[in-house]
Amino acid sequence: MSHWKTFLFFGLLAILSTALPVSADNPVSSAKREYGVLVGYGISHIGFGETRHQVQTMDTIIRAGFFLSDEIGKGSWYQGRHEVLLELPYHLATDHSGRSMAGLYVLGHWRFTGIDAIVPYVLAGGGPLYVDLGLPTMGTKLCFSYQGGTGLQYLIDKKTALNLEYRYHHISNAGTAEPNEPINSSKILLGISVYY
Repeated sequence: MSHWKTFLFFGLLAILSTALPVSADNPVSSAKREYGVLVGYGISHIGFGETRHQVQTMDTIIRAGFFLSDEIGKGSWYQGRHEVLLELPYHLATDHSGRSMAGLYVLGHWRFTGIDAIVPYVLAGGGPLYVDLGLPTMGTKLCFSYQGGTGLQYLIDKKTALNLEYRYHHISNAGTAEPNEPINSSKILLGISVYY
């Protein structure tokens, strides 16, 4: 391992081992609900898994989040809260004659709450998705998606945050029909959230 990689590794280890300050001003620490909107861009990865078609999307996602716990791990690097997100996604395929996909996602969410103005998070989940892309290799229009990602929220006041998020996004018919070409893609999303 080169010297800079060793330095980076031990530097990150030291940062993660240090307790982060507890934030009384962070609305994520005490909110019960979150409502938000995300917009962004996605592109499939030809050759990743069995993905053979390029699909580019403009994405709009409406979300409602419900916190399931108080803060856990206060004073540690993983200080945060569990949240479940319900999302209504609409994916407009810009390179398939304006065809689209829509569905319902349920995502588990962990929000790191130990920093005042920045809230990092990770998420994973999925749900059913109606897919009208006109691809005969997908076998059916009723498909399913699973996804995982990470993001940052920047708190602009006591109730509002701006979001920047990356997601790996998988779509397939889960073996319910043949053929079953998946769409494996990446999505970059920007948005706004309000906490109550």
